[in-house]
Amino acid sequence: MRALSEFVTRRPWLVLALWGLLALLSAYPASQAPRNLSADPGSLADAESTRVTTLLRERFGEEDTNTALLVTRHDPPLTTPVGQAAYDRLLAGLEDVPGVTRVLAAGAQGAVPTVSEDGRLSLTVAQIPLEEGAAETLARVRAYADRVGGEGLAVRVTGGQAIADDFTEFAESDTKRSEFAALPLTALVLLGVFGALVATGLPLMVGVLSITVAMAGVYGLTRVTEVSTFAQSVITMLGLGAGIDYALLMVSRFREELARDGDSQAAASRTVLTAGRSVLFSGLTVAIAMAALVIPPIAFVRSMGLGGVLAVLLTVLASVTVLPALLALLGERVNSPRILRFPWAQSAGASAAWTALARRVTARPGLAVLLSTLFLLVLALPALNMKTGYAGAWGLTPGVESRDALADVRDLGAGGLLSQFEVILDLGGERYGPDDRARFQGVVEDLRALPGVQTVISPFLTPADLAGDAGSGGTDAIAALSLLTSRSFSEDRTLLRVTVVPDAYLRADQIDPFEGRLRGVLKDSGFQYLLGGAPVGEREFSRALTDALPAAVLTVFAATFVLLMVAFRSLLVPLKSLLMNTLTVGAAYGVVTLVVQGGLFAGPLGIPDDVGVLDSSLPLILFAVLFGLSMDYEIFLLSRVQEEVLRGHPNDEAVVLAVGRTARIITSAALIMFIVFAAFIAGRVVANKSIGLGLAVAVALDATLVRLVLVPAFLKLAGKWNWWLPDWLDRLLPRLRLEH
Repeated sequence: MRALSEFVTRRPWLVLALWGLLALLSAYPASQAPRNLSADPGSLADAESTRVTTLLRERFGEEDTNTALLVTRHDPPLTTPVGQAAYDRLLAGLEDVPGVTRVLAAGAQGAVPTVSEDGRLSLTVAQIPLEEGAAETLARVRAYADRVGGEGLAVRVTGGQAIADDFTEFAESDTKRSEFAALPLTALVLLGVFGALVATGLPLMVGVLSITVAMAGVYGLTRVTEVSTFAQSVITMLGLGAGIDYALLMVSRFREELARDGDSQAAASRTVLTAGRSVLFSGLTVAIAMAALVIPPIAFVRSMGLGGVLAVLLTVLASVTVLPALLALLGERVNSPRILRFPWAQSAGASAAWTALARRVTARPGLAVLLSTLFLLVLALPALNMKTGYAGAWGLTPGVESRDALADVRDLGAGGLLSQFEVILDLGGERYGPDDRARFQGVVEDLRALPGVQTVISPFLTPADLAGDAGSGGTDAIAALSLLTSRSFSEDRTLLRVTVVPDAYLRADQIDPFEGRLRGVLKDSGFQYLLGGAPVGEREFSRALTDALPAAVLTVFAATFVLLMVAFRSLLVPLKSLLMNTLTVGAAYGVVTLVVQGGLFAGPLGIPDDVGVLDSSLPLILFAVLFGLSMDYEIFLLSRVQEEVLRGHPNDEAVVLAVGRTARIITSAALIMFIVFAAFIAGRVVANKSIGLGLAVAVALDATLVRLVLVPAFLKLAGKWNWWLPDWLDRLLPRLRLEH
C-alpha cells in the first residue's frame, strides 16, 4: 500500500493521463453497451422446457413459435363493411412485413376469442422468428402498426418479444433518468458536507468515471455472452453510491491531514495509507458479495455479478489512484471556492451530538439491542410470504405499450395465448398408428376438461372449431387442419405434440397450480412426456435462482467472516457483523414484499397493484448488493473502534469515541446512497423500482438504527470478548491494520 501511495502522489500527472486515456477509450463502447443488453430471462441448458424447445425445432421443424400480438381498436366496428375493409388493408400489409412468416386473422383462432362482441376490439397474431432476427422483425411490425394506425384504426403490439424489448428500452432510459435525478441532489448534499465546490465535484467525478469504464467492460461482455438489462442498474447504483461513498471518506481524511502541515503530497499519501486501506477492504467485501451472483448457472444473472464486481473494483481503483493524485495537485484549493460554512461540515473531529447519543445507547445496551432487533424482525416478517417469478408485462408500469395491449388481450379472454404449455408425448421409438389414436385422443380430452383450460390444439379439432367466430369453414378450415396435423407429429411420427392454452394469462404465482393439474393428467396417460412452454421455462428459471440463494449466502458469509476476522483479530466481531447485516437484508426483503406484492403504499410509489410477485432475481440481487454495501459502514465504524482500543482506551469508551467520530461520515454517505437508490423508484420497470426501494430502505436502516444503535449496544455488552481470538489462530493469520 505504501508503494501505491508514493507512486500516485509523486507522479500525479502520469496517473491522471492514464485514467484520462482509459476514459477516452471507454466512452464509445460505454455508450453502445445499453442497446446490447437483454431482458430475456434466459433458459437452462438441461431444463425440461429447453428440451421441449429443442425437440420442436429439430424433430417438428418448428422455427417460428415466437408471436407478435396486434391489438386493434376499430371505429367503425369490425362488423361493418368500412371497418372490415380497413382491417383487410392492415392484414395485407402485415403479411408483407419482412420476417413475418404467418398471420392469423382476428376470428380465426377457434376457441380463443379474438374479436369483442361489439366488434371494436380485435386480436391478430403474427408469427416471427424465435431467436435470430426476432427483435428486428418486431421493430418492423411496430413501425408498420404505427404507419397504418390512424383515424378509425388504433394498433398496439404485445407478445413475449415486445415485452422483452420494452424491458430493455425502459431499463436503459430509467437508469439514465435516475442518474440525472440523483447527481444534482447528491451534489447538494456534498456541498453541504464540504462547503466547497472543488471538494464537492471530486466524489461525483469518481462515480461517473467508474461507471463509464465499467459500462465499457460490460460492452465487452455482451460480445461473448448475454448480459442482463439489470446489469446497467447495478453498475449505476454501485458506481454512484459506493464511488461517492469512498470518495467522501478519502476527501474528508485528506482535508484532515492537510490541516496538519499544509503539505498536499504528504497529506495525499497519508490519506491512501489510512482511508485508502479502509476503502480497499470495504471494496473487497462488496466485490465478494457481488460475486455471489456468479454462482447460479444462468448467464443472465452471472453477467450482473460480473458487472457488479467490475464496477466495485474500478470504483476502488479510482478512489485510491486518480483521487489522491488530484488531491496532491490541488492541495488547499480542494477547499475552494468556499460556498457554505456549516459547523457540522465533514471532519474527523468528534461530534458532540453523536457522542452524546452513543453514551445514551451504551448506558442501556440491553434495551437498545432488544428493541432494535425486534423492530427489524417485525419489518422482515412479510418476507416469509414472498413469492417470486417472472412478472412479464405486469413487471412494467401502466402506460407502456406491451403492458397496456396485453391488458386488452386479457379483456378479450385471449390472454392464454402468452401462457401456452407445449406437451411432447413419446411413443418409445414406435411410429404412430391406428392403435394409438384412441389413447392420444383420450389424453387430449382429459386435458381439455381441466379447469382453466380454454382450448387444446391437437389433431382432433374439427373444421368448426378452427373456423371459430370468423365462420370461414370450407377450404380455409381444411387447410388449417392440414397444417395442424403437420405440427402435431414429429417428422418420424414417433413423437406427438399438444398445445394447451389456458383461459387467461398466468401470473408467476398461478403457474404451479395449473402445471400440477396438467402433469396429473399426463402421468395417468401411459405416455412418457415432456412439458414445456413459456410458463414452465419461467418457473424453472425462478427455481434455479431460488436454489442458488443458499449457496450464495453461505459463500459470502464464509468469505466475509474470514476477511473480518483477519482485519479485526476477532471471532465475535465478524459473527456479529453477519447477523446484523442479515437483519438489515431481511428487513429490506420484508418492506419490498409488503409494497410490491402486498400493495401497501404501492400507488404513491408508482408500483402497479397487479404484479403479484417479486422478480425471481430480486432476492439474490438485493442480498449481494445490500450485504456488500452494509459492510462499508461496518468497517468505517469497527476500524475506528479498533483504533481507539489500540490507543489504550477501554472498550466502552472506544465505542463511544468511534461513534462520535464516524457518525457524520456514515450518515452523510448513507444520505447520498439513499438519494441514488431512491431515484430508481421513479422508473417504469418494477424490478428496478423494487431494487431501488429495497436498497433505499436498507441503507436508511443500516446507517441509523443498526450502525449507530444496535452495533454500539452490542459492542458494549460483549466487552472484552469483542477482541478475543485464540492465540494459535492469531499466530496463523496475516496482520492487517485498518484506519480512516
